[in-house]
Amino acid sequence: MNSIRASVVYFDDFLIYFLLALALLALFSWIYAKVTPYRELELIRSGNIAAAITLGGAMIGFTLPLASVVANSVNLIDMLMFAGLAGVVQIVVFVLARKLLPGLSDSIEDNNIGKATLTAAMAICVGILNAAALTY
Repeated sequence: MNSIRASVVYFDDFLIYFLLALALLALFSWIYAKVTPYRELELIRSGNIAAAITLGGAMIGFTLPLASVVANSVNLIDMLMFAGLAGVVQIVVFVLARKLLPGLSDSIEDNNIGKATLTAAMAICVGILNAAALTY
């Protein structure tokens, strides 16, 4: 019986960190959609695969370091601070992708899968490096 109690004693911590991480992912996704010059959700609802690829890549690119932050943070403030940093990094990746790929926004609206895939790959690659850097 003691082993069961020992196993569930941190269940509330799990719930707090997990729910906060989900809220941060939702917040990041909302901010990312607001920062981009096109309307991701409208495009995705109309079947635009390129918009789904770029948003999905950014979400994965954010979630990788977020998972690292959840695993390594010493408290909730630490988690929030470094999750915010991870979000900023992903926004910067999108800004850089727009510089490297002229006409990216129009290309996403035109359902250009090639540019969308490269943008998503950039977000995921940077997310992996960001996650590794956040193991402290």
